[in-house]
Amino acid sequence: MIGERRRGVLSIDEGTTGTRAAVVLDDGGAEPPAYLPISVRSPDHLRVEQDAAEIWANTVEVCRRALDRAAAANVEVVGVSVATQRATVLVWDTATGEPLSPAVVWQDRRYAARLREFEPGWDARLAKRTGRPVGSRAPLLWAAEEIARNPDARRAHERGRLAFGSVDTWLVWKLTGGARHVMSATNAVAAGAYDLRTGTWYEPWVEFLGCPRDVLPEIVDDDADLGDTDPAVLGVRLPVLSAMGDQHAAMIALGAHRPGQAMCVHGTGTFVDAVAGAAPPAHARAVPGILTLVGWRSRGTSVFSLEGYASTTGSAMRWLCEEIGLYESPRHLAELAREHDGPSNVLFVPALAGLRTPAWEPEATGILTGLSLSTTRAELARGILDGFAHSVCDLLEGVEAAGGAPVTDLFCGGGLAASDVLMASQADLIGRPVRRAPGNETASLRGTAYLGGVKAGLWPDLATAAALDDAPVFEPSLPGSRRAEARAAWRDLLARHLSTSHLSTSHLSTSRPSTSPEESKP
Repeated sequence: MIGERRRGVLSIDEGTTGTRAAVVLDDGGAEPPAYLPISVRSPDHLRVEQDAAEIWANTVEVCRRALDRAAAANVEVVGVSVATQRATVLVWDTATGEPLSPAVVWQDRRYAARLREFEPGWDARLAKRTGRPVGSRAPLLWAAEEIARNPDARRAHERGRLAFGSVDTWLVWKLTGGARHVMSATNAVAAGAYDLRTGTWYEPWVEFLGCPRDVLPEIVDDDADLGDTDPAVLGVRLPVLSAMGDQHAAMIALGAHRPGQAMCVHGTGTFVDAVAGAAPPAHARAVPGILTLVGWRSRGTSVFSLEGYASTTGSAMRWLCEEIGLYESPRHLAELAREHDGPSNVLFVPALAGLRTPAWEPEATGILTGLSLSTTRAELARGILDGFAHSVCDLLEGVEAAGGAPVTDLFCGGGLAASDVLMASQADLIGRPVRRAPGNETASLRGTAYLGGVKAGLWPDLATAAALDDAPVFEPSLPGSRRAEARAAWRDLLARHLSTSHLSTSHLSTSRPSTSPEESKP
């Protein structure tokens, strides 16, 4: 007997290191994703780039695989949702549909030194209007300079055929056959020129950076009218239901919906996002690297968030395994870490693309310290994961200080969250329980599908779509005195490293961090 036909959303997760697609079913679960890796190039220590044509080709291939699977399972696909890496940008020719530049990845720091010159005149102004200071990257400055120095881009602009956008802009434009040139709010805020008050481009900053207004996409809600897929692309016409930044999509899927709730996602980088509410938060204290973002924007209403991130954790694991060859794979590293009982004497600071919190130092480098002749590969692996856990503490303390309120619920996701060692270390160093959300490896896929699925009528609201079963809880076991010692040693290590590297330590907090929701209340 044939059962009732299921319904679902085709969801795309365009990450920094890979592209996946799966159908998210009406019960909230995701089918096994189709996946293809994406190459990442670093021509020098500041530039990080990808091939936009490869991103698009991968997207089409994984979508077709997911649609074939859905058809074989008799699943009705009601639309398409997209989650993408944020602040990765490119320009393309709207007549040929071909990219005219490499995609500049969000980890890119080519303008970091130059942007420091703008900080005195712009930091306070930008923080108030866009939720972030000048920072270490400027996608709109890159666009302006690409038009000036790239003959193909300049000619396309002169002919009215040049488009600029982030990865969601690129994918929606390609999926709809060029019908929609838009950028979702959660991606626009990451571009650094989103006006939190108006929900549009912050014109003074756009003008200062020299980016032509006519190449910019329209900023829209994450579940706006994004057009329909061109049947020539995927073989079917489907409404594009939603497009959003991958971290924001993960917030929805992992259950961080209300103030006091936060999520920590370990992907290419590690992100901590805390829900701030319906109004942009007035930062209780200026904390380096902590940004005000749009958590999601739906039907004209925004939910705001505070975010801190360490840009190279997952990518540091990949570097340690693939480039340096210390371990066979990230999974092998995580498994070996289980063999070392207790904290390690080794500490790893994963600042391979600069440091943001607790000190704003885009040019900082990573550290591996505490090695001796007795150090084993297992202890080294444990020290690496402990370094990630310390980074999470820095980020959590930062969003709490900026928001002036404690985080009471922390939900974790991402590939590295599968490591019990990392989750336990986070709980120990934070001094409060950590919850590993079920299905965390598909959080971005599911979160954007939930937003789009509510629009399509699959669920009445986000809370229903993201209803969580009992999540594994990791309780802290490290005594408070040991925790304080470990955190003090970490802060001392950062201070000494930044000092010997001739970098500023003026923003590096040496105060005792909060160790529980009660202790962190203002």
